[in-house]
Amino acid sequence: MIDHDVRVYRSDEQLAREDQLAWKIAEVAAEQLDPTPEVTDMVINRVIDNAAVATASLGRAPILAARSQAEAHPVSRGGAGATVFGSPERTSPEWAAWANGVAVRELDYHDTFLAAEYSHPGDNVPPVLAVAQHLGRSGAELLRGLVTGYEIQVNLVKGISLHKHKIDHVAHLGPSAAAGIGTLLGLPAATIYQAVGQALHTTTATRQSRKGEISTWKAHAPAFAGKMAVEAVDRAMRGQTAPSPIYEGEDGVIAWLLDGPDARYTVPLPAAGEVRRAILDTYTKEHSAEYQAQAWIDLARRLGTERPELRDPSNVTAVVLHSSHHTHYVIGSGSGDPQKYDPTASRETLDHSIPYIFTVALQDGAWDHVASYAPERAGRPDTVELWRKVTTAEDAEWTRRYHSTDPAEKAFGGRVEIELADGTRVVEEIAVADAHPLGARPFAREQYVAKFRTLAAGVLADSETERFLDVAQRLPELTAAELDGLTVTPLDDALAARPVAAGIF
Repeated sequence: MIDHDVRVYRSDEQLAREDQLAWKIAEVAAEQLDPTPEVTDMVINRVIDNAAVATASLGRAPILAARSQAEAHPVSRGGAGATVFGSPERTSPEWAAWANGVAVRELDYHDTFLAAEYSHPGDNVPPVLAVAQHLGRSGAELLRGLVTGYEIQVNLVKGISLHKHKIDHVAHLGPSAAAGIGTLLGLPAATIYQAVGQALHTTTATRQSRKGEISTWKAHAPAFAGKMAVEAVDRAMRGQTAPSPIYEGEDGVIAWLLDGPDARYTVPLPAAGEVRRAILDTYTKEHSAEYQAQAWIDLARRLGTERPELRDPSNVTAVVLHSSHHTHYVIGSGSGDPQKYDPTASRETLDHSIPYIFTVALQDGAWDHVASYAPERAGRPDTVELWRKVTTAEDAEWTRRYHSTDPAEKAFGGRVEIELADGTRVVEEIAVADAHPLGARPFAREQYVAKFRTLAAGVLADSETERFLDVAQRLPELTAAELDGLTVTPLDDALAARPVAAGIF
C-alpha cells in the first residue's frame, strides 16, 4: 500500500492533476487485475448478503416507493436496462441503482467497515451491478468492479473522517461507486478521475439524516449516492469535467466541509499491480441494527438467558454500557437525542438506540429484524421501565481499540455494569460480535446462505431462493445474459394489497 498525503492547496500552488487524490483513486480503478480466490469468495458472500436483506425489505414502504419511481423510468437508449428487486420490469440503470440501493439499506442489515469514518461498503453493489446489466457485461467484469468499489471506499474510510464535521458517510460512497463502475467498463484513468470528482461533489450532505428522529431518508441516502455515481460516469464518458481539485482545492471539500485549509490526511491506496484485499477487512451483520450494536446484542442475549432476573426492571437499579466514543455519542445516551428513549420513535431511530436494543435483546434472549422493532414491543411497560435505566459512557480503552489498526485488537463492543436492587453488581464484556471474523461464530459461506434462506422465507418461493443462490455462487463465470439472474421475484402474495402513493413520475 502507498500512503498518500492529502492537504489543501491554494489556487496559485498549481497542484498537478496526477498528484490529486481523485487521480490516485482513478489510477487504482483503471487497472484490470484479477482478484484472488479469497477475495472472489467474499464478493460472492456479499452479493448474497445484499440480496438477503433486500428481499426481507421488499414489502416495506420506502422500498415500494423507490421501486415505483424506478418502474416509471423506461429502459434508457444504449443498453438493455437493469433489473429491480421485486419487479418484473427492467429500468434505466441509475433508477435500478436507486431502487435496489434503498432495498439493500432499509433494514440496516448488511456489511460494515468502521475506522476514521463509518461505511456500508455493500452499498457499492447496486450501482455497479445495474450498469453491468444495462451494458451486458460479464460476471468477471462485475467482480472486478465490485472489488474496486470496496477497495476505494474502505481506504477512504481509513483515511478521512466525515462524521467529525457532520458530513454523511455516503460522501465516500459516491467516489467509490464511480471508481467501481470505471473498472467494470475498463475506462481510462482520465475519465474515471472526472467521474470521481463529480460523484464526490454531488454526494456531500449533512448527517442530520442520522440524528434525532431518523427518517426514511436514511435508507435513501446511499441509494442517492449510487445513482449520482452512475450519472457522473455517464457524463465523464461524454467528455464532461469535474470541479478540480475536488478534495484539495482552496474551496474544495477538505477546506470547507472537513478539517479546513490547514488539514492533512493520509489515505492508503494499493500500488500498481498490488492485490486489492480491502473487502476482507469488512464484516457483515447477524442482526438488523447499527453495527456497534451487534456485539451488545450477543452479550445481552446471553445475559438474558443465563440471568433471567435481569429482565425484570424491579431487580435492576442501573445499567451502564462502557464503550467507544462512537457508540456513546452516535447510538448511546451521549447523543443527546431524547428520541432514543421514546417508545413511539421510528424504526430508524430505534435501530440507532443502543439503550433500546440492549434492553430488548436482554429481555427476549433473541433479536428479530421485525418483531424486535414492533410498536407493541417498544411500548411494553416493563421494557420502557428497564430501557430508561440504561445509559452509555465513553471508555478511553474501548475508543482506542475501536480505532486500532491491528485486526487482533480492533473491537466494537465494551463492558456492561449492572447495579442490582439487592446491592450486587453484574459486570461482563464483549469485544466483537459473534459473527465477526474473530467472534464466537464467524460468518462464512454457510452462514451467508442461511441468512438468505431465512430472510427469503415467505417472500420467495423455495425454487426462486435456490435459483438465486446458484447464480450468485457462479458469479465469476456468469455470462451477460446470466447476470440478469442477480435479482429476485417474490411470491404474488408477498407484496399484495400494498398501495403506493402517486408522485410526479
